[in-house]
Amino acid sequence: MRRLFLAAFSTLALVARAQDLSDDEISLIRARLAEGSTRSWEIGTRAEVLLETDTPDFSVFSNNALPPSQDAPDSLDRVLSIANETVADRARSNSNATGAQPLMQDGSAGDPASVGVSVILANWTGQDDQDYAGAARDQLDFLLYHVPRTDDGAISHRVSEAQLWSDSVYMVPPFLAYYGVITENKTLLEEAYNQCSLYRDYLRDKDAGNLWKHIVEGSYSDEGHWSTGNGWAAAGMLRVLATIQHSQYADDLKDQQKDLEDWIFEIQAAMYDNHLYDNGLFANYADESVDGSDNFYDASGTAILAATVYRLALLRNVWHYLPSAETSRAALFATQSGNSSAYVHFDDDGWLTPVVNPLSFGDEGSKSPEGQAFALMLHTAWREWVDNGSVGANGSVRIASAPALLLIGACVVSLAAALL
Repeated sequence: MRRLFLAAFSTLALVARAQDLSDDEISLIRARLAEGSTRSWEIGTRAEVLLETDTPDFSVFSNNALPPSQDAPDSLDRVLSIANETVADRARSNSNATGAQPLMQDGSAGDPASVGVSVILANWTGQDDQDYAGAARDQLDFLLYHVPRTDDGAISHRVSEAQLWSDSVYMVPPFLAYYGVITENKTLLEEAYNQCSLYRDYLRDKDAGNLWKHIVEGSYSDEGHWSTGNGWAAAGMLRVLATIQHSQYADDLKDQQKDLEDWIFEIQAAMYDNHLYDNGLFANYADESVDGSDNFYDASGTAILAATVYRLALLRNVWHYLPSAETSRAALFATQSGNSSAYVHFDDDGWLTPVVNPLSFGDEGSKSPEGQAFALMLHTAWREWVDNGSVGANGSVRIASAPALLLIGACVVSLAAALL
């Protein structure tokens, strides 16, 4: 009991003292994200974080039922602008192709789909300056009928061959699920779940404590346990889970929701139980040492993984790794000693550091648009968690069927709060 009390007291004290990003710093991070997002997955990830940050009622993480309102607020303008620019440039990008095609030309089959939710929303809210419905349908048909698959049906992340990347779980299944909600197509939500399941079957490494490999199948592989890849997978499954949970098919797909919850928690456990360094960061390859090797600390992967912890807590009352996520968040958002406007892990221009090179996942980089998005995702998820009462801050309970632990946890939190 004493150990539990001390853990809760320490965690709540940390929450009370924890660093936050200033409005000026957030503006810098957003500006670097906007200027750096030029590739398909960067554009799609930016659209998603703008949705979560600027218009949370339209995010799948909102407690509102899906589909969202068809009246677009002004705060949605940036997301709609991304959709407009993407669809307007589609003919040029795809050499005037007709029929099934990605939203933009790319060697990746999965990455262009990351922009798909913004295109669907443009159509849903009645924007009539482009053929958004046709563009979204062509992207869907391209994925379902023209992209290579494994023998058991996993949709390839690459156009040229059947190859599976952990990144793809963030790009493709959320698009399939959202398309299904908007068009009242339950089969597409089931397919989104199925793709998550298949990718887990291929990429989960039981010999490494359930960490996910990065790339398998095809002509080359990366069987290392890339931290950002584990974050992409957990965050993608979270979006699918949230979409199903808030959809008209939630009651029909309860088993699928529980599986997704368990698979997300499985990745969190694999990462946080053994691989979080004392400085609050993960290494680029989670289970490889940063001492005397080419491996390095990566704030980008750390940010997206921490964001998934707050999101899972809000969505499913799964709190176990909140203290660990708070450790990472406090480290990432810490200010330099003696200068409250300068941050340890952001340079003077607002770039997150240290980060993996987005184009060369084994090398350290200096500017990562996806890292900028992950930092904003983390900040937004944390703020929503705080605004909802910081429930589960001590992280002592995961299983709702343990009333004794719940009672102890509540008593500890109340006592600790009174003493602070």
